[in-house]
Amino acid sequence: MSHRRSMRVAVLAAGALGLAGAQGIAVAQPGPAGPARPAPRTAAPYSAATAADVPPAMLKAMRRDLGLTEAQAKKALVNQFDSGVTAGKLRLRLGGDFAGSWVSGRTAETLHVATTDPARTAEISAQGARATVVGRSLADLTAAKAKLDRAAAREAPSHSPVWYVDVQANRIVVLSSAPAEARAFAKAAGVDAAEVTVKRSAIRPRTYYDLRGGDAYYMNGSGRCSIGFSVRRGGTPGFITAGHCGQPGTTTSGYNQVQQGSFQGSSFPGNDYAWVATNGNWSPVARVNGYGSVQDPAVSGSTVAQTGSPVCRSGSTTGWHCGTVQQLNTSVTYPQGTVSGVTQTNVCAEPGDSGGSFISGSQAQGTTSGGSGDCRSGGTTFFQPVNEGLQVYGLTLYTGTSNPPDDPPDDPPSGSWAAGTVYQVGDVVTYNGVGYKCIQSHQAQPGWTPENVPALWQRA
Repeated sequence: MSHRRSMRVAVLAAGALGLAGAQGIAVAQPGPAGPARPAPRTAAPYSAATAADVPPAMLKAMRRDLGLTEAQAKKALVNQFDSGVTAGKLRLRLGGDFAGSWVSGRTAETLHVATTDPARTAEISAQGARATVVGRSLADLTAAKAKLDRAAAREAPSHSPVWYVDVQANRIVVLSSAPAEARAFAKAAGVDAAEVTVKRSAIRPRTYYDLRGGDAYYMNGSGRCSIGFSVRRGGTPGFITAGHCGQPGTTTSGYNQVQQGSFQGSSFPGNDYAWVATNGNWSPVARVNGYGSVQDPAVSGSTVAQTGSPVCRSGSTTGWHCGTVQQLNTSVTYPQGTVSGVTQTNVCAEPGDSGGSFISGSQAQGTTSGGSGDCRSGGTTFFQPVNEGLQVYGLTLYTGTSNPPDDPPDDPPSGSWAAGTVYQVGDVVTYNGVGYKCIQSHQAQPGWTPENVPALWQRA
C-alpha cells in the first residue's frame, strides 16, 4: 500500500506491530478541535452470538494464514468463546488442583484442562473438556518461572532470551543457544531441574521501534512507532502502545506530522507498555486500520484468549496477519533487558510494526513488543497484554461506548462492580446485592454487568 493510501486509512489502529485480522484497534484520528461527541451507547455484551461477528478482512486473513474456510474461521471464534467460558469455570472449581488449559484442533474445537488430582478428571469431562493429569499445578509452574524472572532482573541471560510456562508440557521451557549455560542459569535461580526443559534455539528477539515501516506516530519528531488501542483516562483521550517507544515527556506527532500529544507513563524493560495523552485535535476511534478492507474492524472489549486460540494483528509495515497464541506468561530478553508476562505467538511481524495491536475476534489482546523472523519466512512475535497497562495507568479501553458513562443513571446499581476496572479470574464483586466471581480476565465495559454477561461472571 502506498504512503498516500495508508494515510487515508483509519490511522491509529495499525501500530508498528498491529493485529493481523484483528478486530479492533482503537486509534486516534485527526479531527477538528472539540469534535462533536457521538451519543453514548452501551457495548453489546460479550456472548457467543457476537463472537463470530467480525469483518470480512479478518476472515480473509484467517483463511490465508491458518488455511481455514470462512465457515471454519467463524466456528473457531465461537469455539474459542465457548472454551474460554468452560475453562474459566473449571479453573475456579479446581482451585489449587488446576494446572492450565488450552485448545487444539483445526477450529479450536477441543478444550484441554490439566489437573494434579486424578479424582477430578470426571468433573472436567462432565463439562465437555478433555482431562489431563499432571504433576505440577499452574501455581507451582508460575512460581518457578517467577524465580527465573527475578534472576534475569539482576542479570539478563543473553544466551537464553525466552522462557515461559508450557501448560501442555507441564514444565518451564527455556529457549537457548547454549543449553548448558541455560541449565546453569535455572539452577542458580533456584529452579528444580525437573521443572525445566531447555530447547536449543537461535531465536534473537529485538524491538522494532527504531526501524521504518509505514504510517503511525513519531516521537520527538524522529523515531516512529505505532498506536495500539485508543483509551481514555477520565476525560482525556489517548492511546496505549509499547513502552520501548518513549519515556514520560516524549512528545508525539501523528502520521501526518501534526502535533499529537506526549507520553504520560512508560515501563520498559520489565514490562513493555506506555500510554500517550492526545490533544483536542485527535479523537479516539474504536477501530483497527483495515488497510483496504471493506471496513475497519471494531474493538468491543479485552477478554483474554487462551493458549491455542487464533489471534491476528494489523501492522503498518506488513498489514493483516493471523496465527495462534502459543504461550501465555512468557519472558523475553532483548538487548535492552528482560520483559516478563508477554504472550508468544507465531504471527509474523517486521520492523515498523512495534506498538501495534493484537486482537482475537473483537477482543483486544495486546500491543506488539518485539520478535524474531519476518513475514516472508515466518517467525515468533511477542505482545504485551493490554489489560496490564490499562490497570496500571487507570485507563479505559475505548470501545465507542460511553466509557465511563457521561451521564450516570439517577439510580445507579449498588455493589462493588465498576465499568473500567480490570478483573482477573477469581476476583469477587457484588452487584445489586448478589456476589459474583470472575471466570475470564477482562476490563469491564459499560453494560457488561455481572448479571448481563455470564461468559465473564458466575454467582459466587
